[in-house]
Amino acid sequence: MIQIELTREDPWPDANWTSLATRAARAAIERTPHGELVTTPALVEISVRLTGDDQVRALNAQYRGKDRPTNVLSFPMVQPDLIDTVSQNSDDGEVLLGDIVLAHGVCAAEAATRGIGIEDHATHLLVHGTLHLLGYDHGDDDAAEGMEAIERDALAALGIADPYLIEED
Repeated sequence: MIQIELTREDPWPDANWTSLATRAARAAIERTPHGELVTTPALVEISVRLTGDDQVRALNAQYRGKDRPTNVLSFPMVQPDLIDTVSQNSDDGEVLLGDIVLAHGVCAAEAATRGIGIEDHATHLLVHGTLHLLGYDHGDDDAAEGMEAIERDALAALGIADPYLIEED
């Protein structure tokens, strides 16, 4: 079972972010070989923090050596090759999959540039971030294409247009 622990800070608008994040995480996970995490009796927790650009900039500098804000950061807590084993062998029936952090200013600017709502863009970034928690990356063209294909499929299931098609226009 997927559980989202969400913290919303200003300037993120008031919305049902926990529900949105849960749908995004489930859609992402269901389209990977780790799909059973959605139905496992273990509690699979993802921490989501919606914060400002300054906080994301500080985290990006500290953990990635990049002194600038970015749209989304993901911090996996489980090695990708151990995800299924950990959920099956959890002592207390709980697994912390990891943390996802979104920067409001960057997300809002990207959404405006694409002509979409911040909720749809945040959903895309939450799908993207969840895939990172599962070990997906976009370091090379093949990996990026595979990750984008999962994102497209997950977002289509949620009724959200292909974000990569929008970028190419």
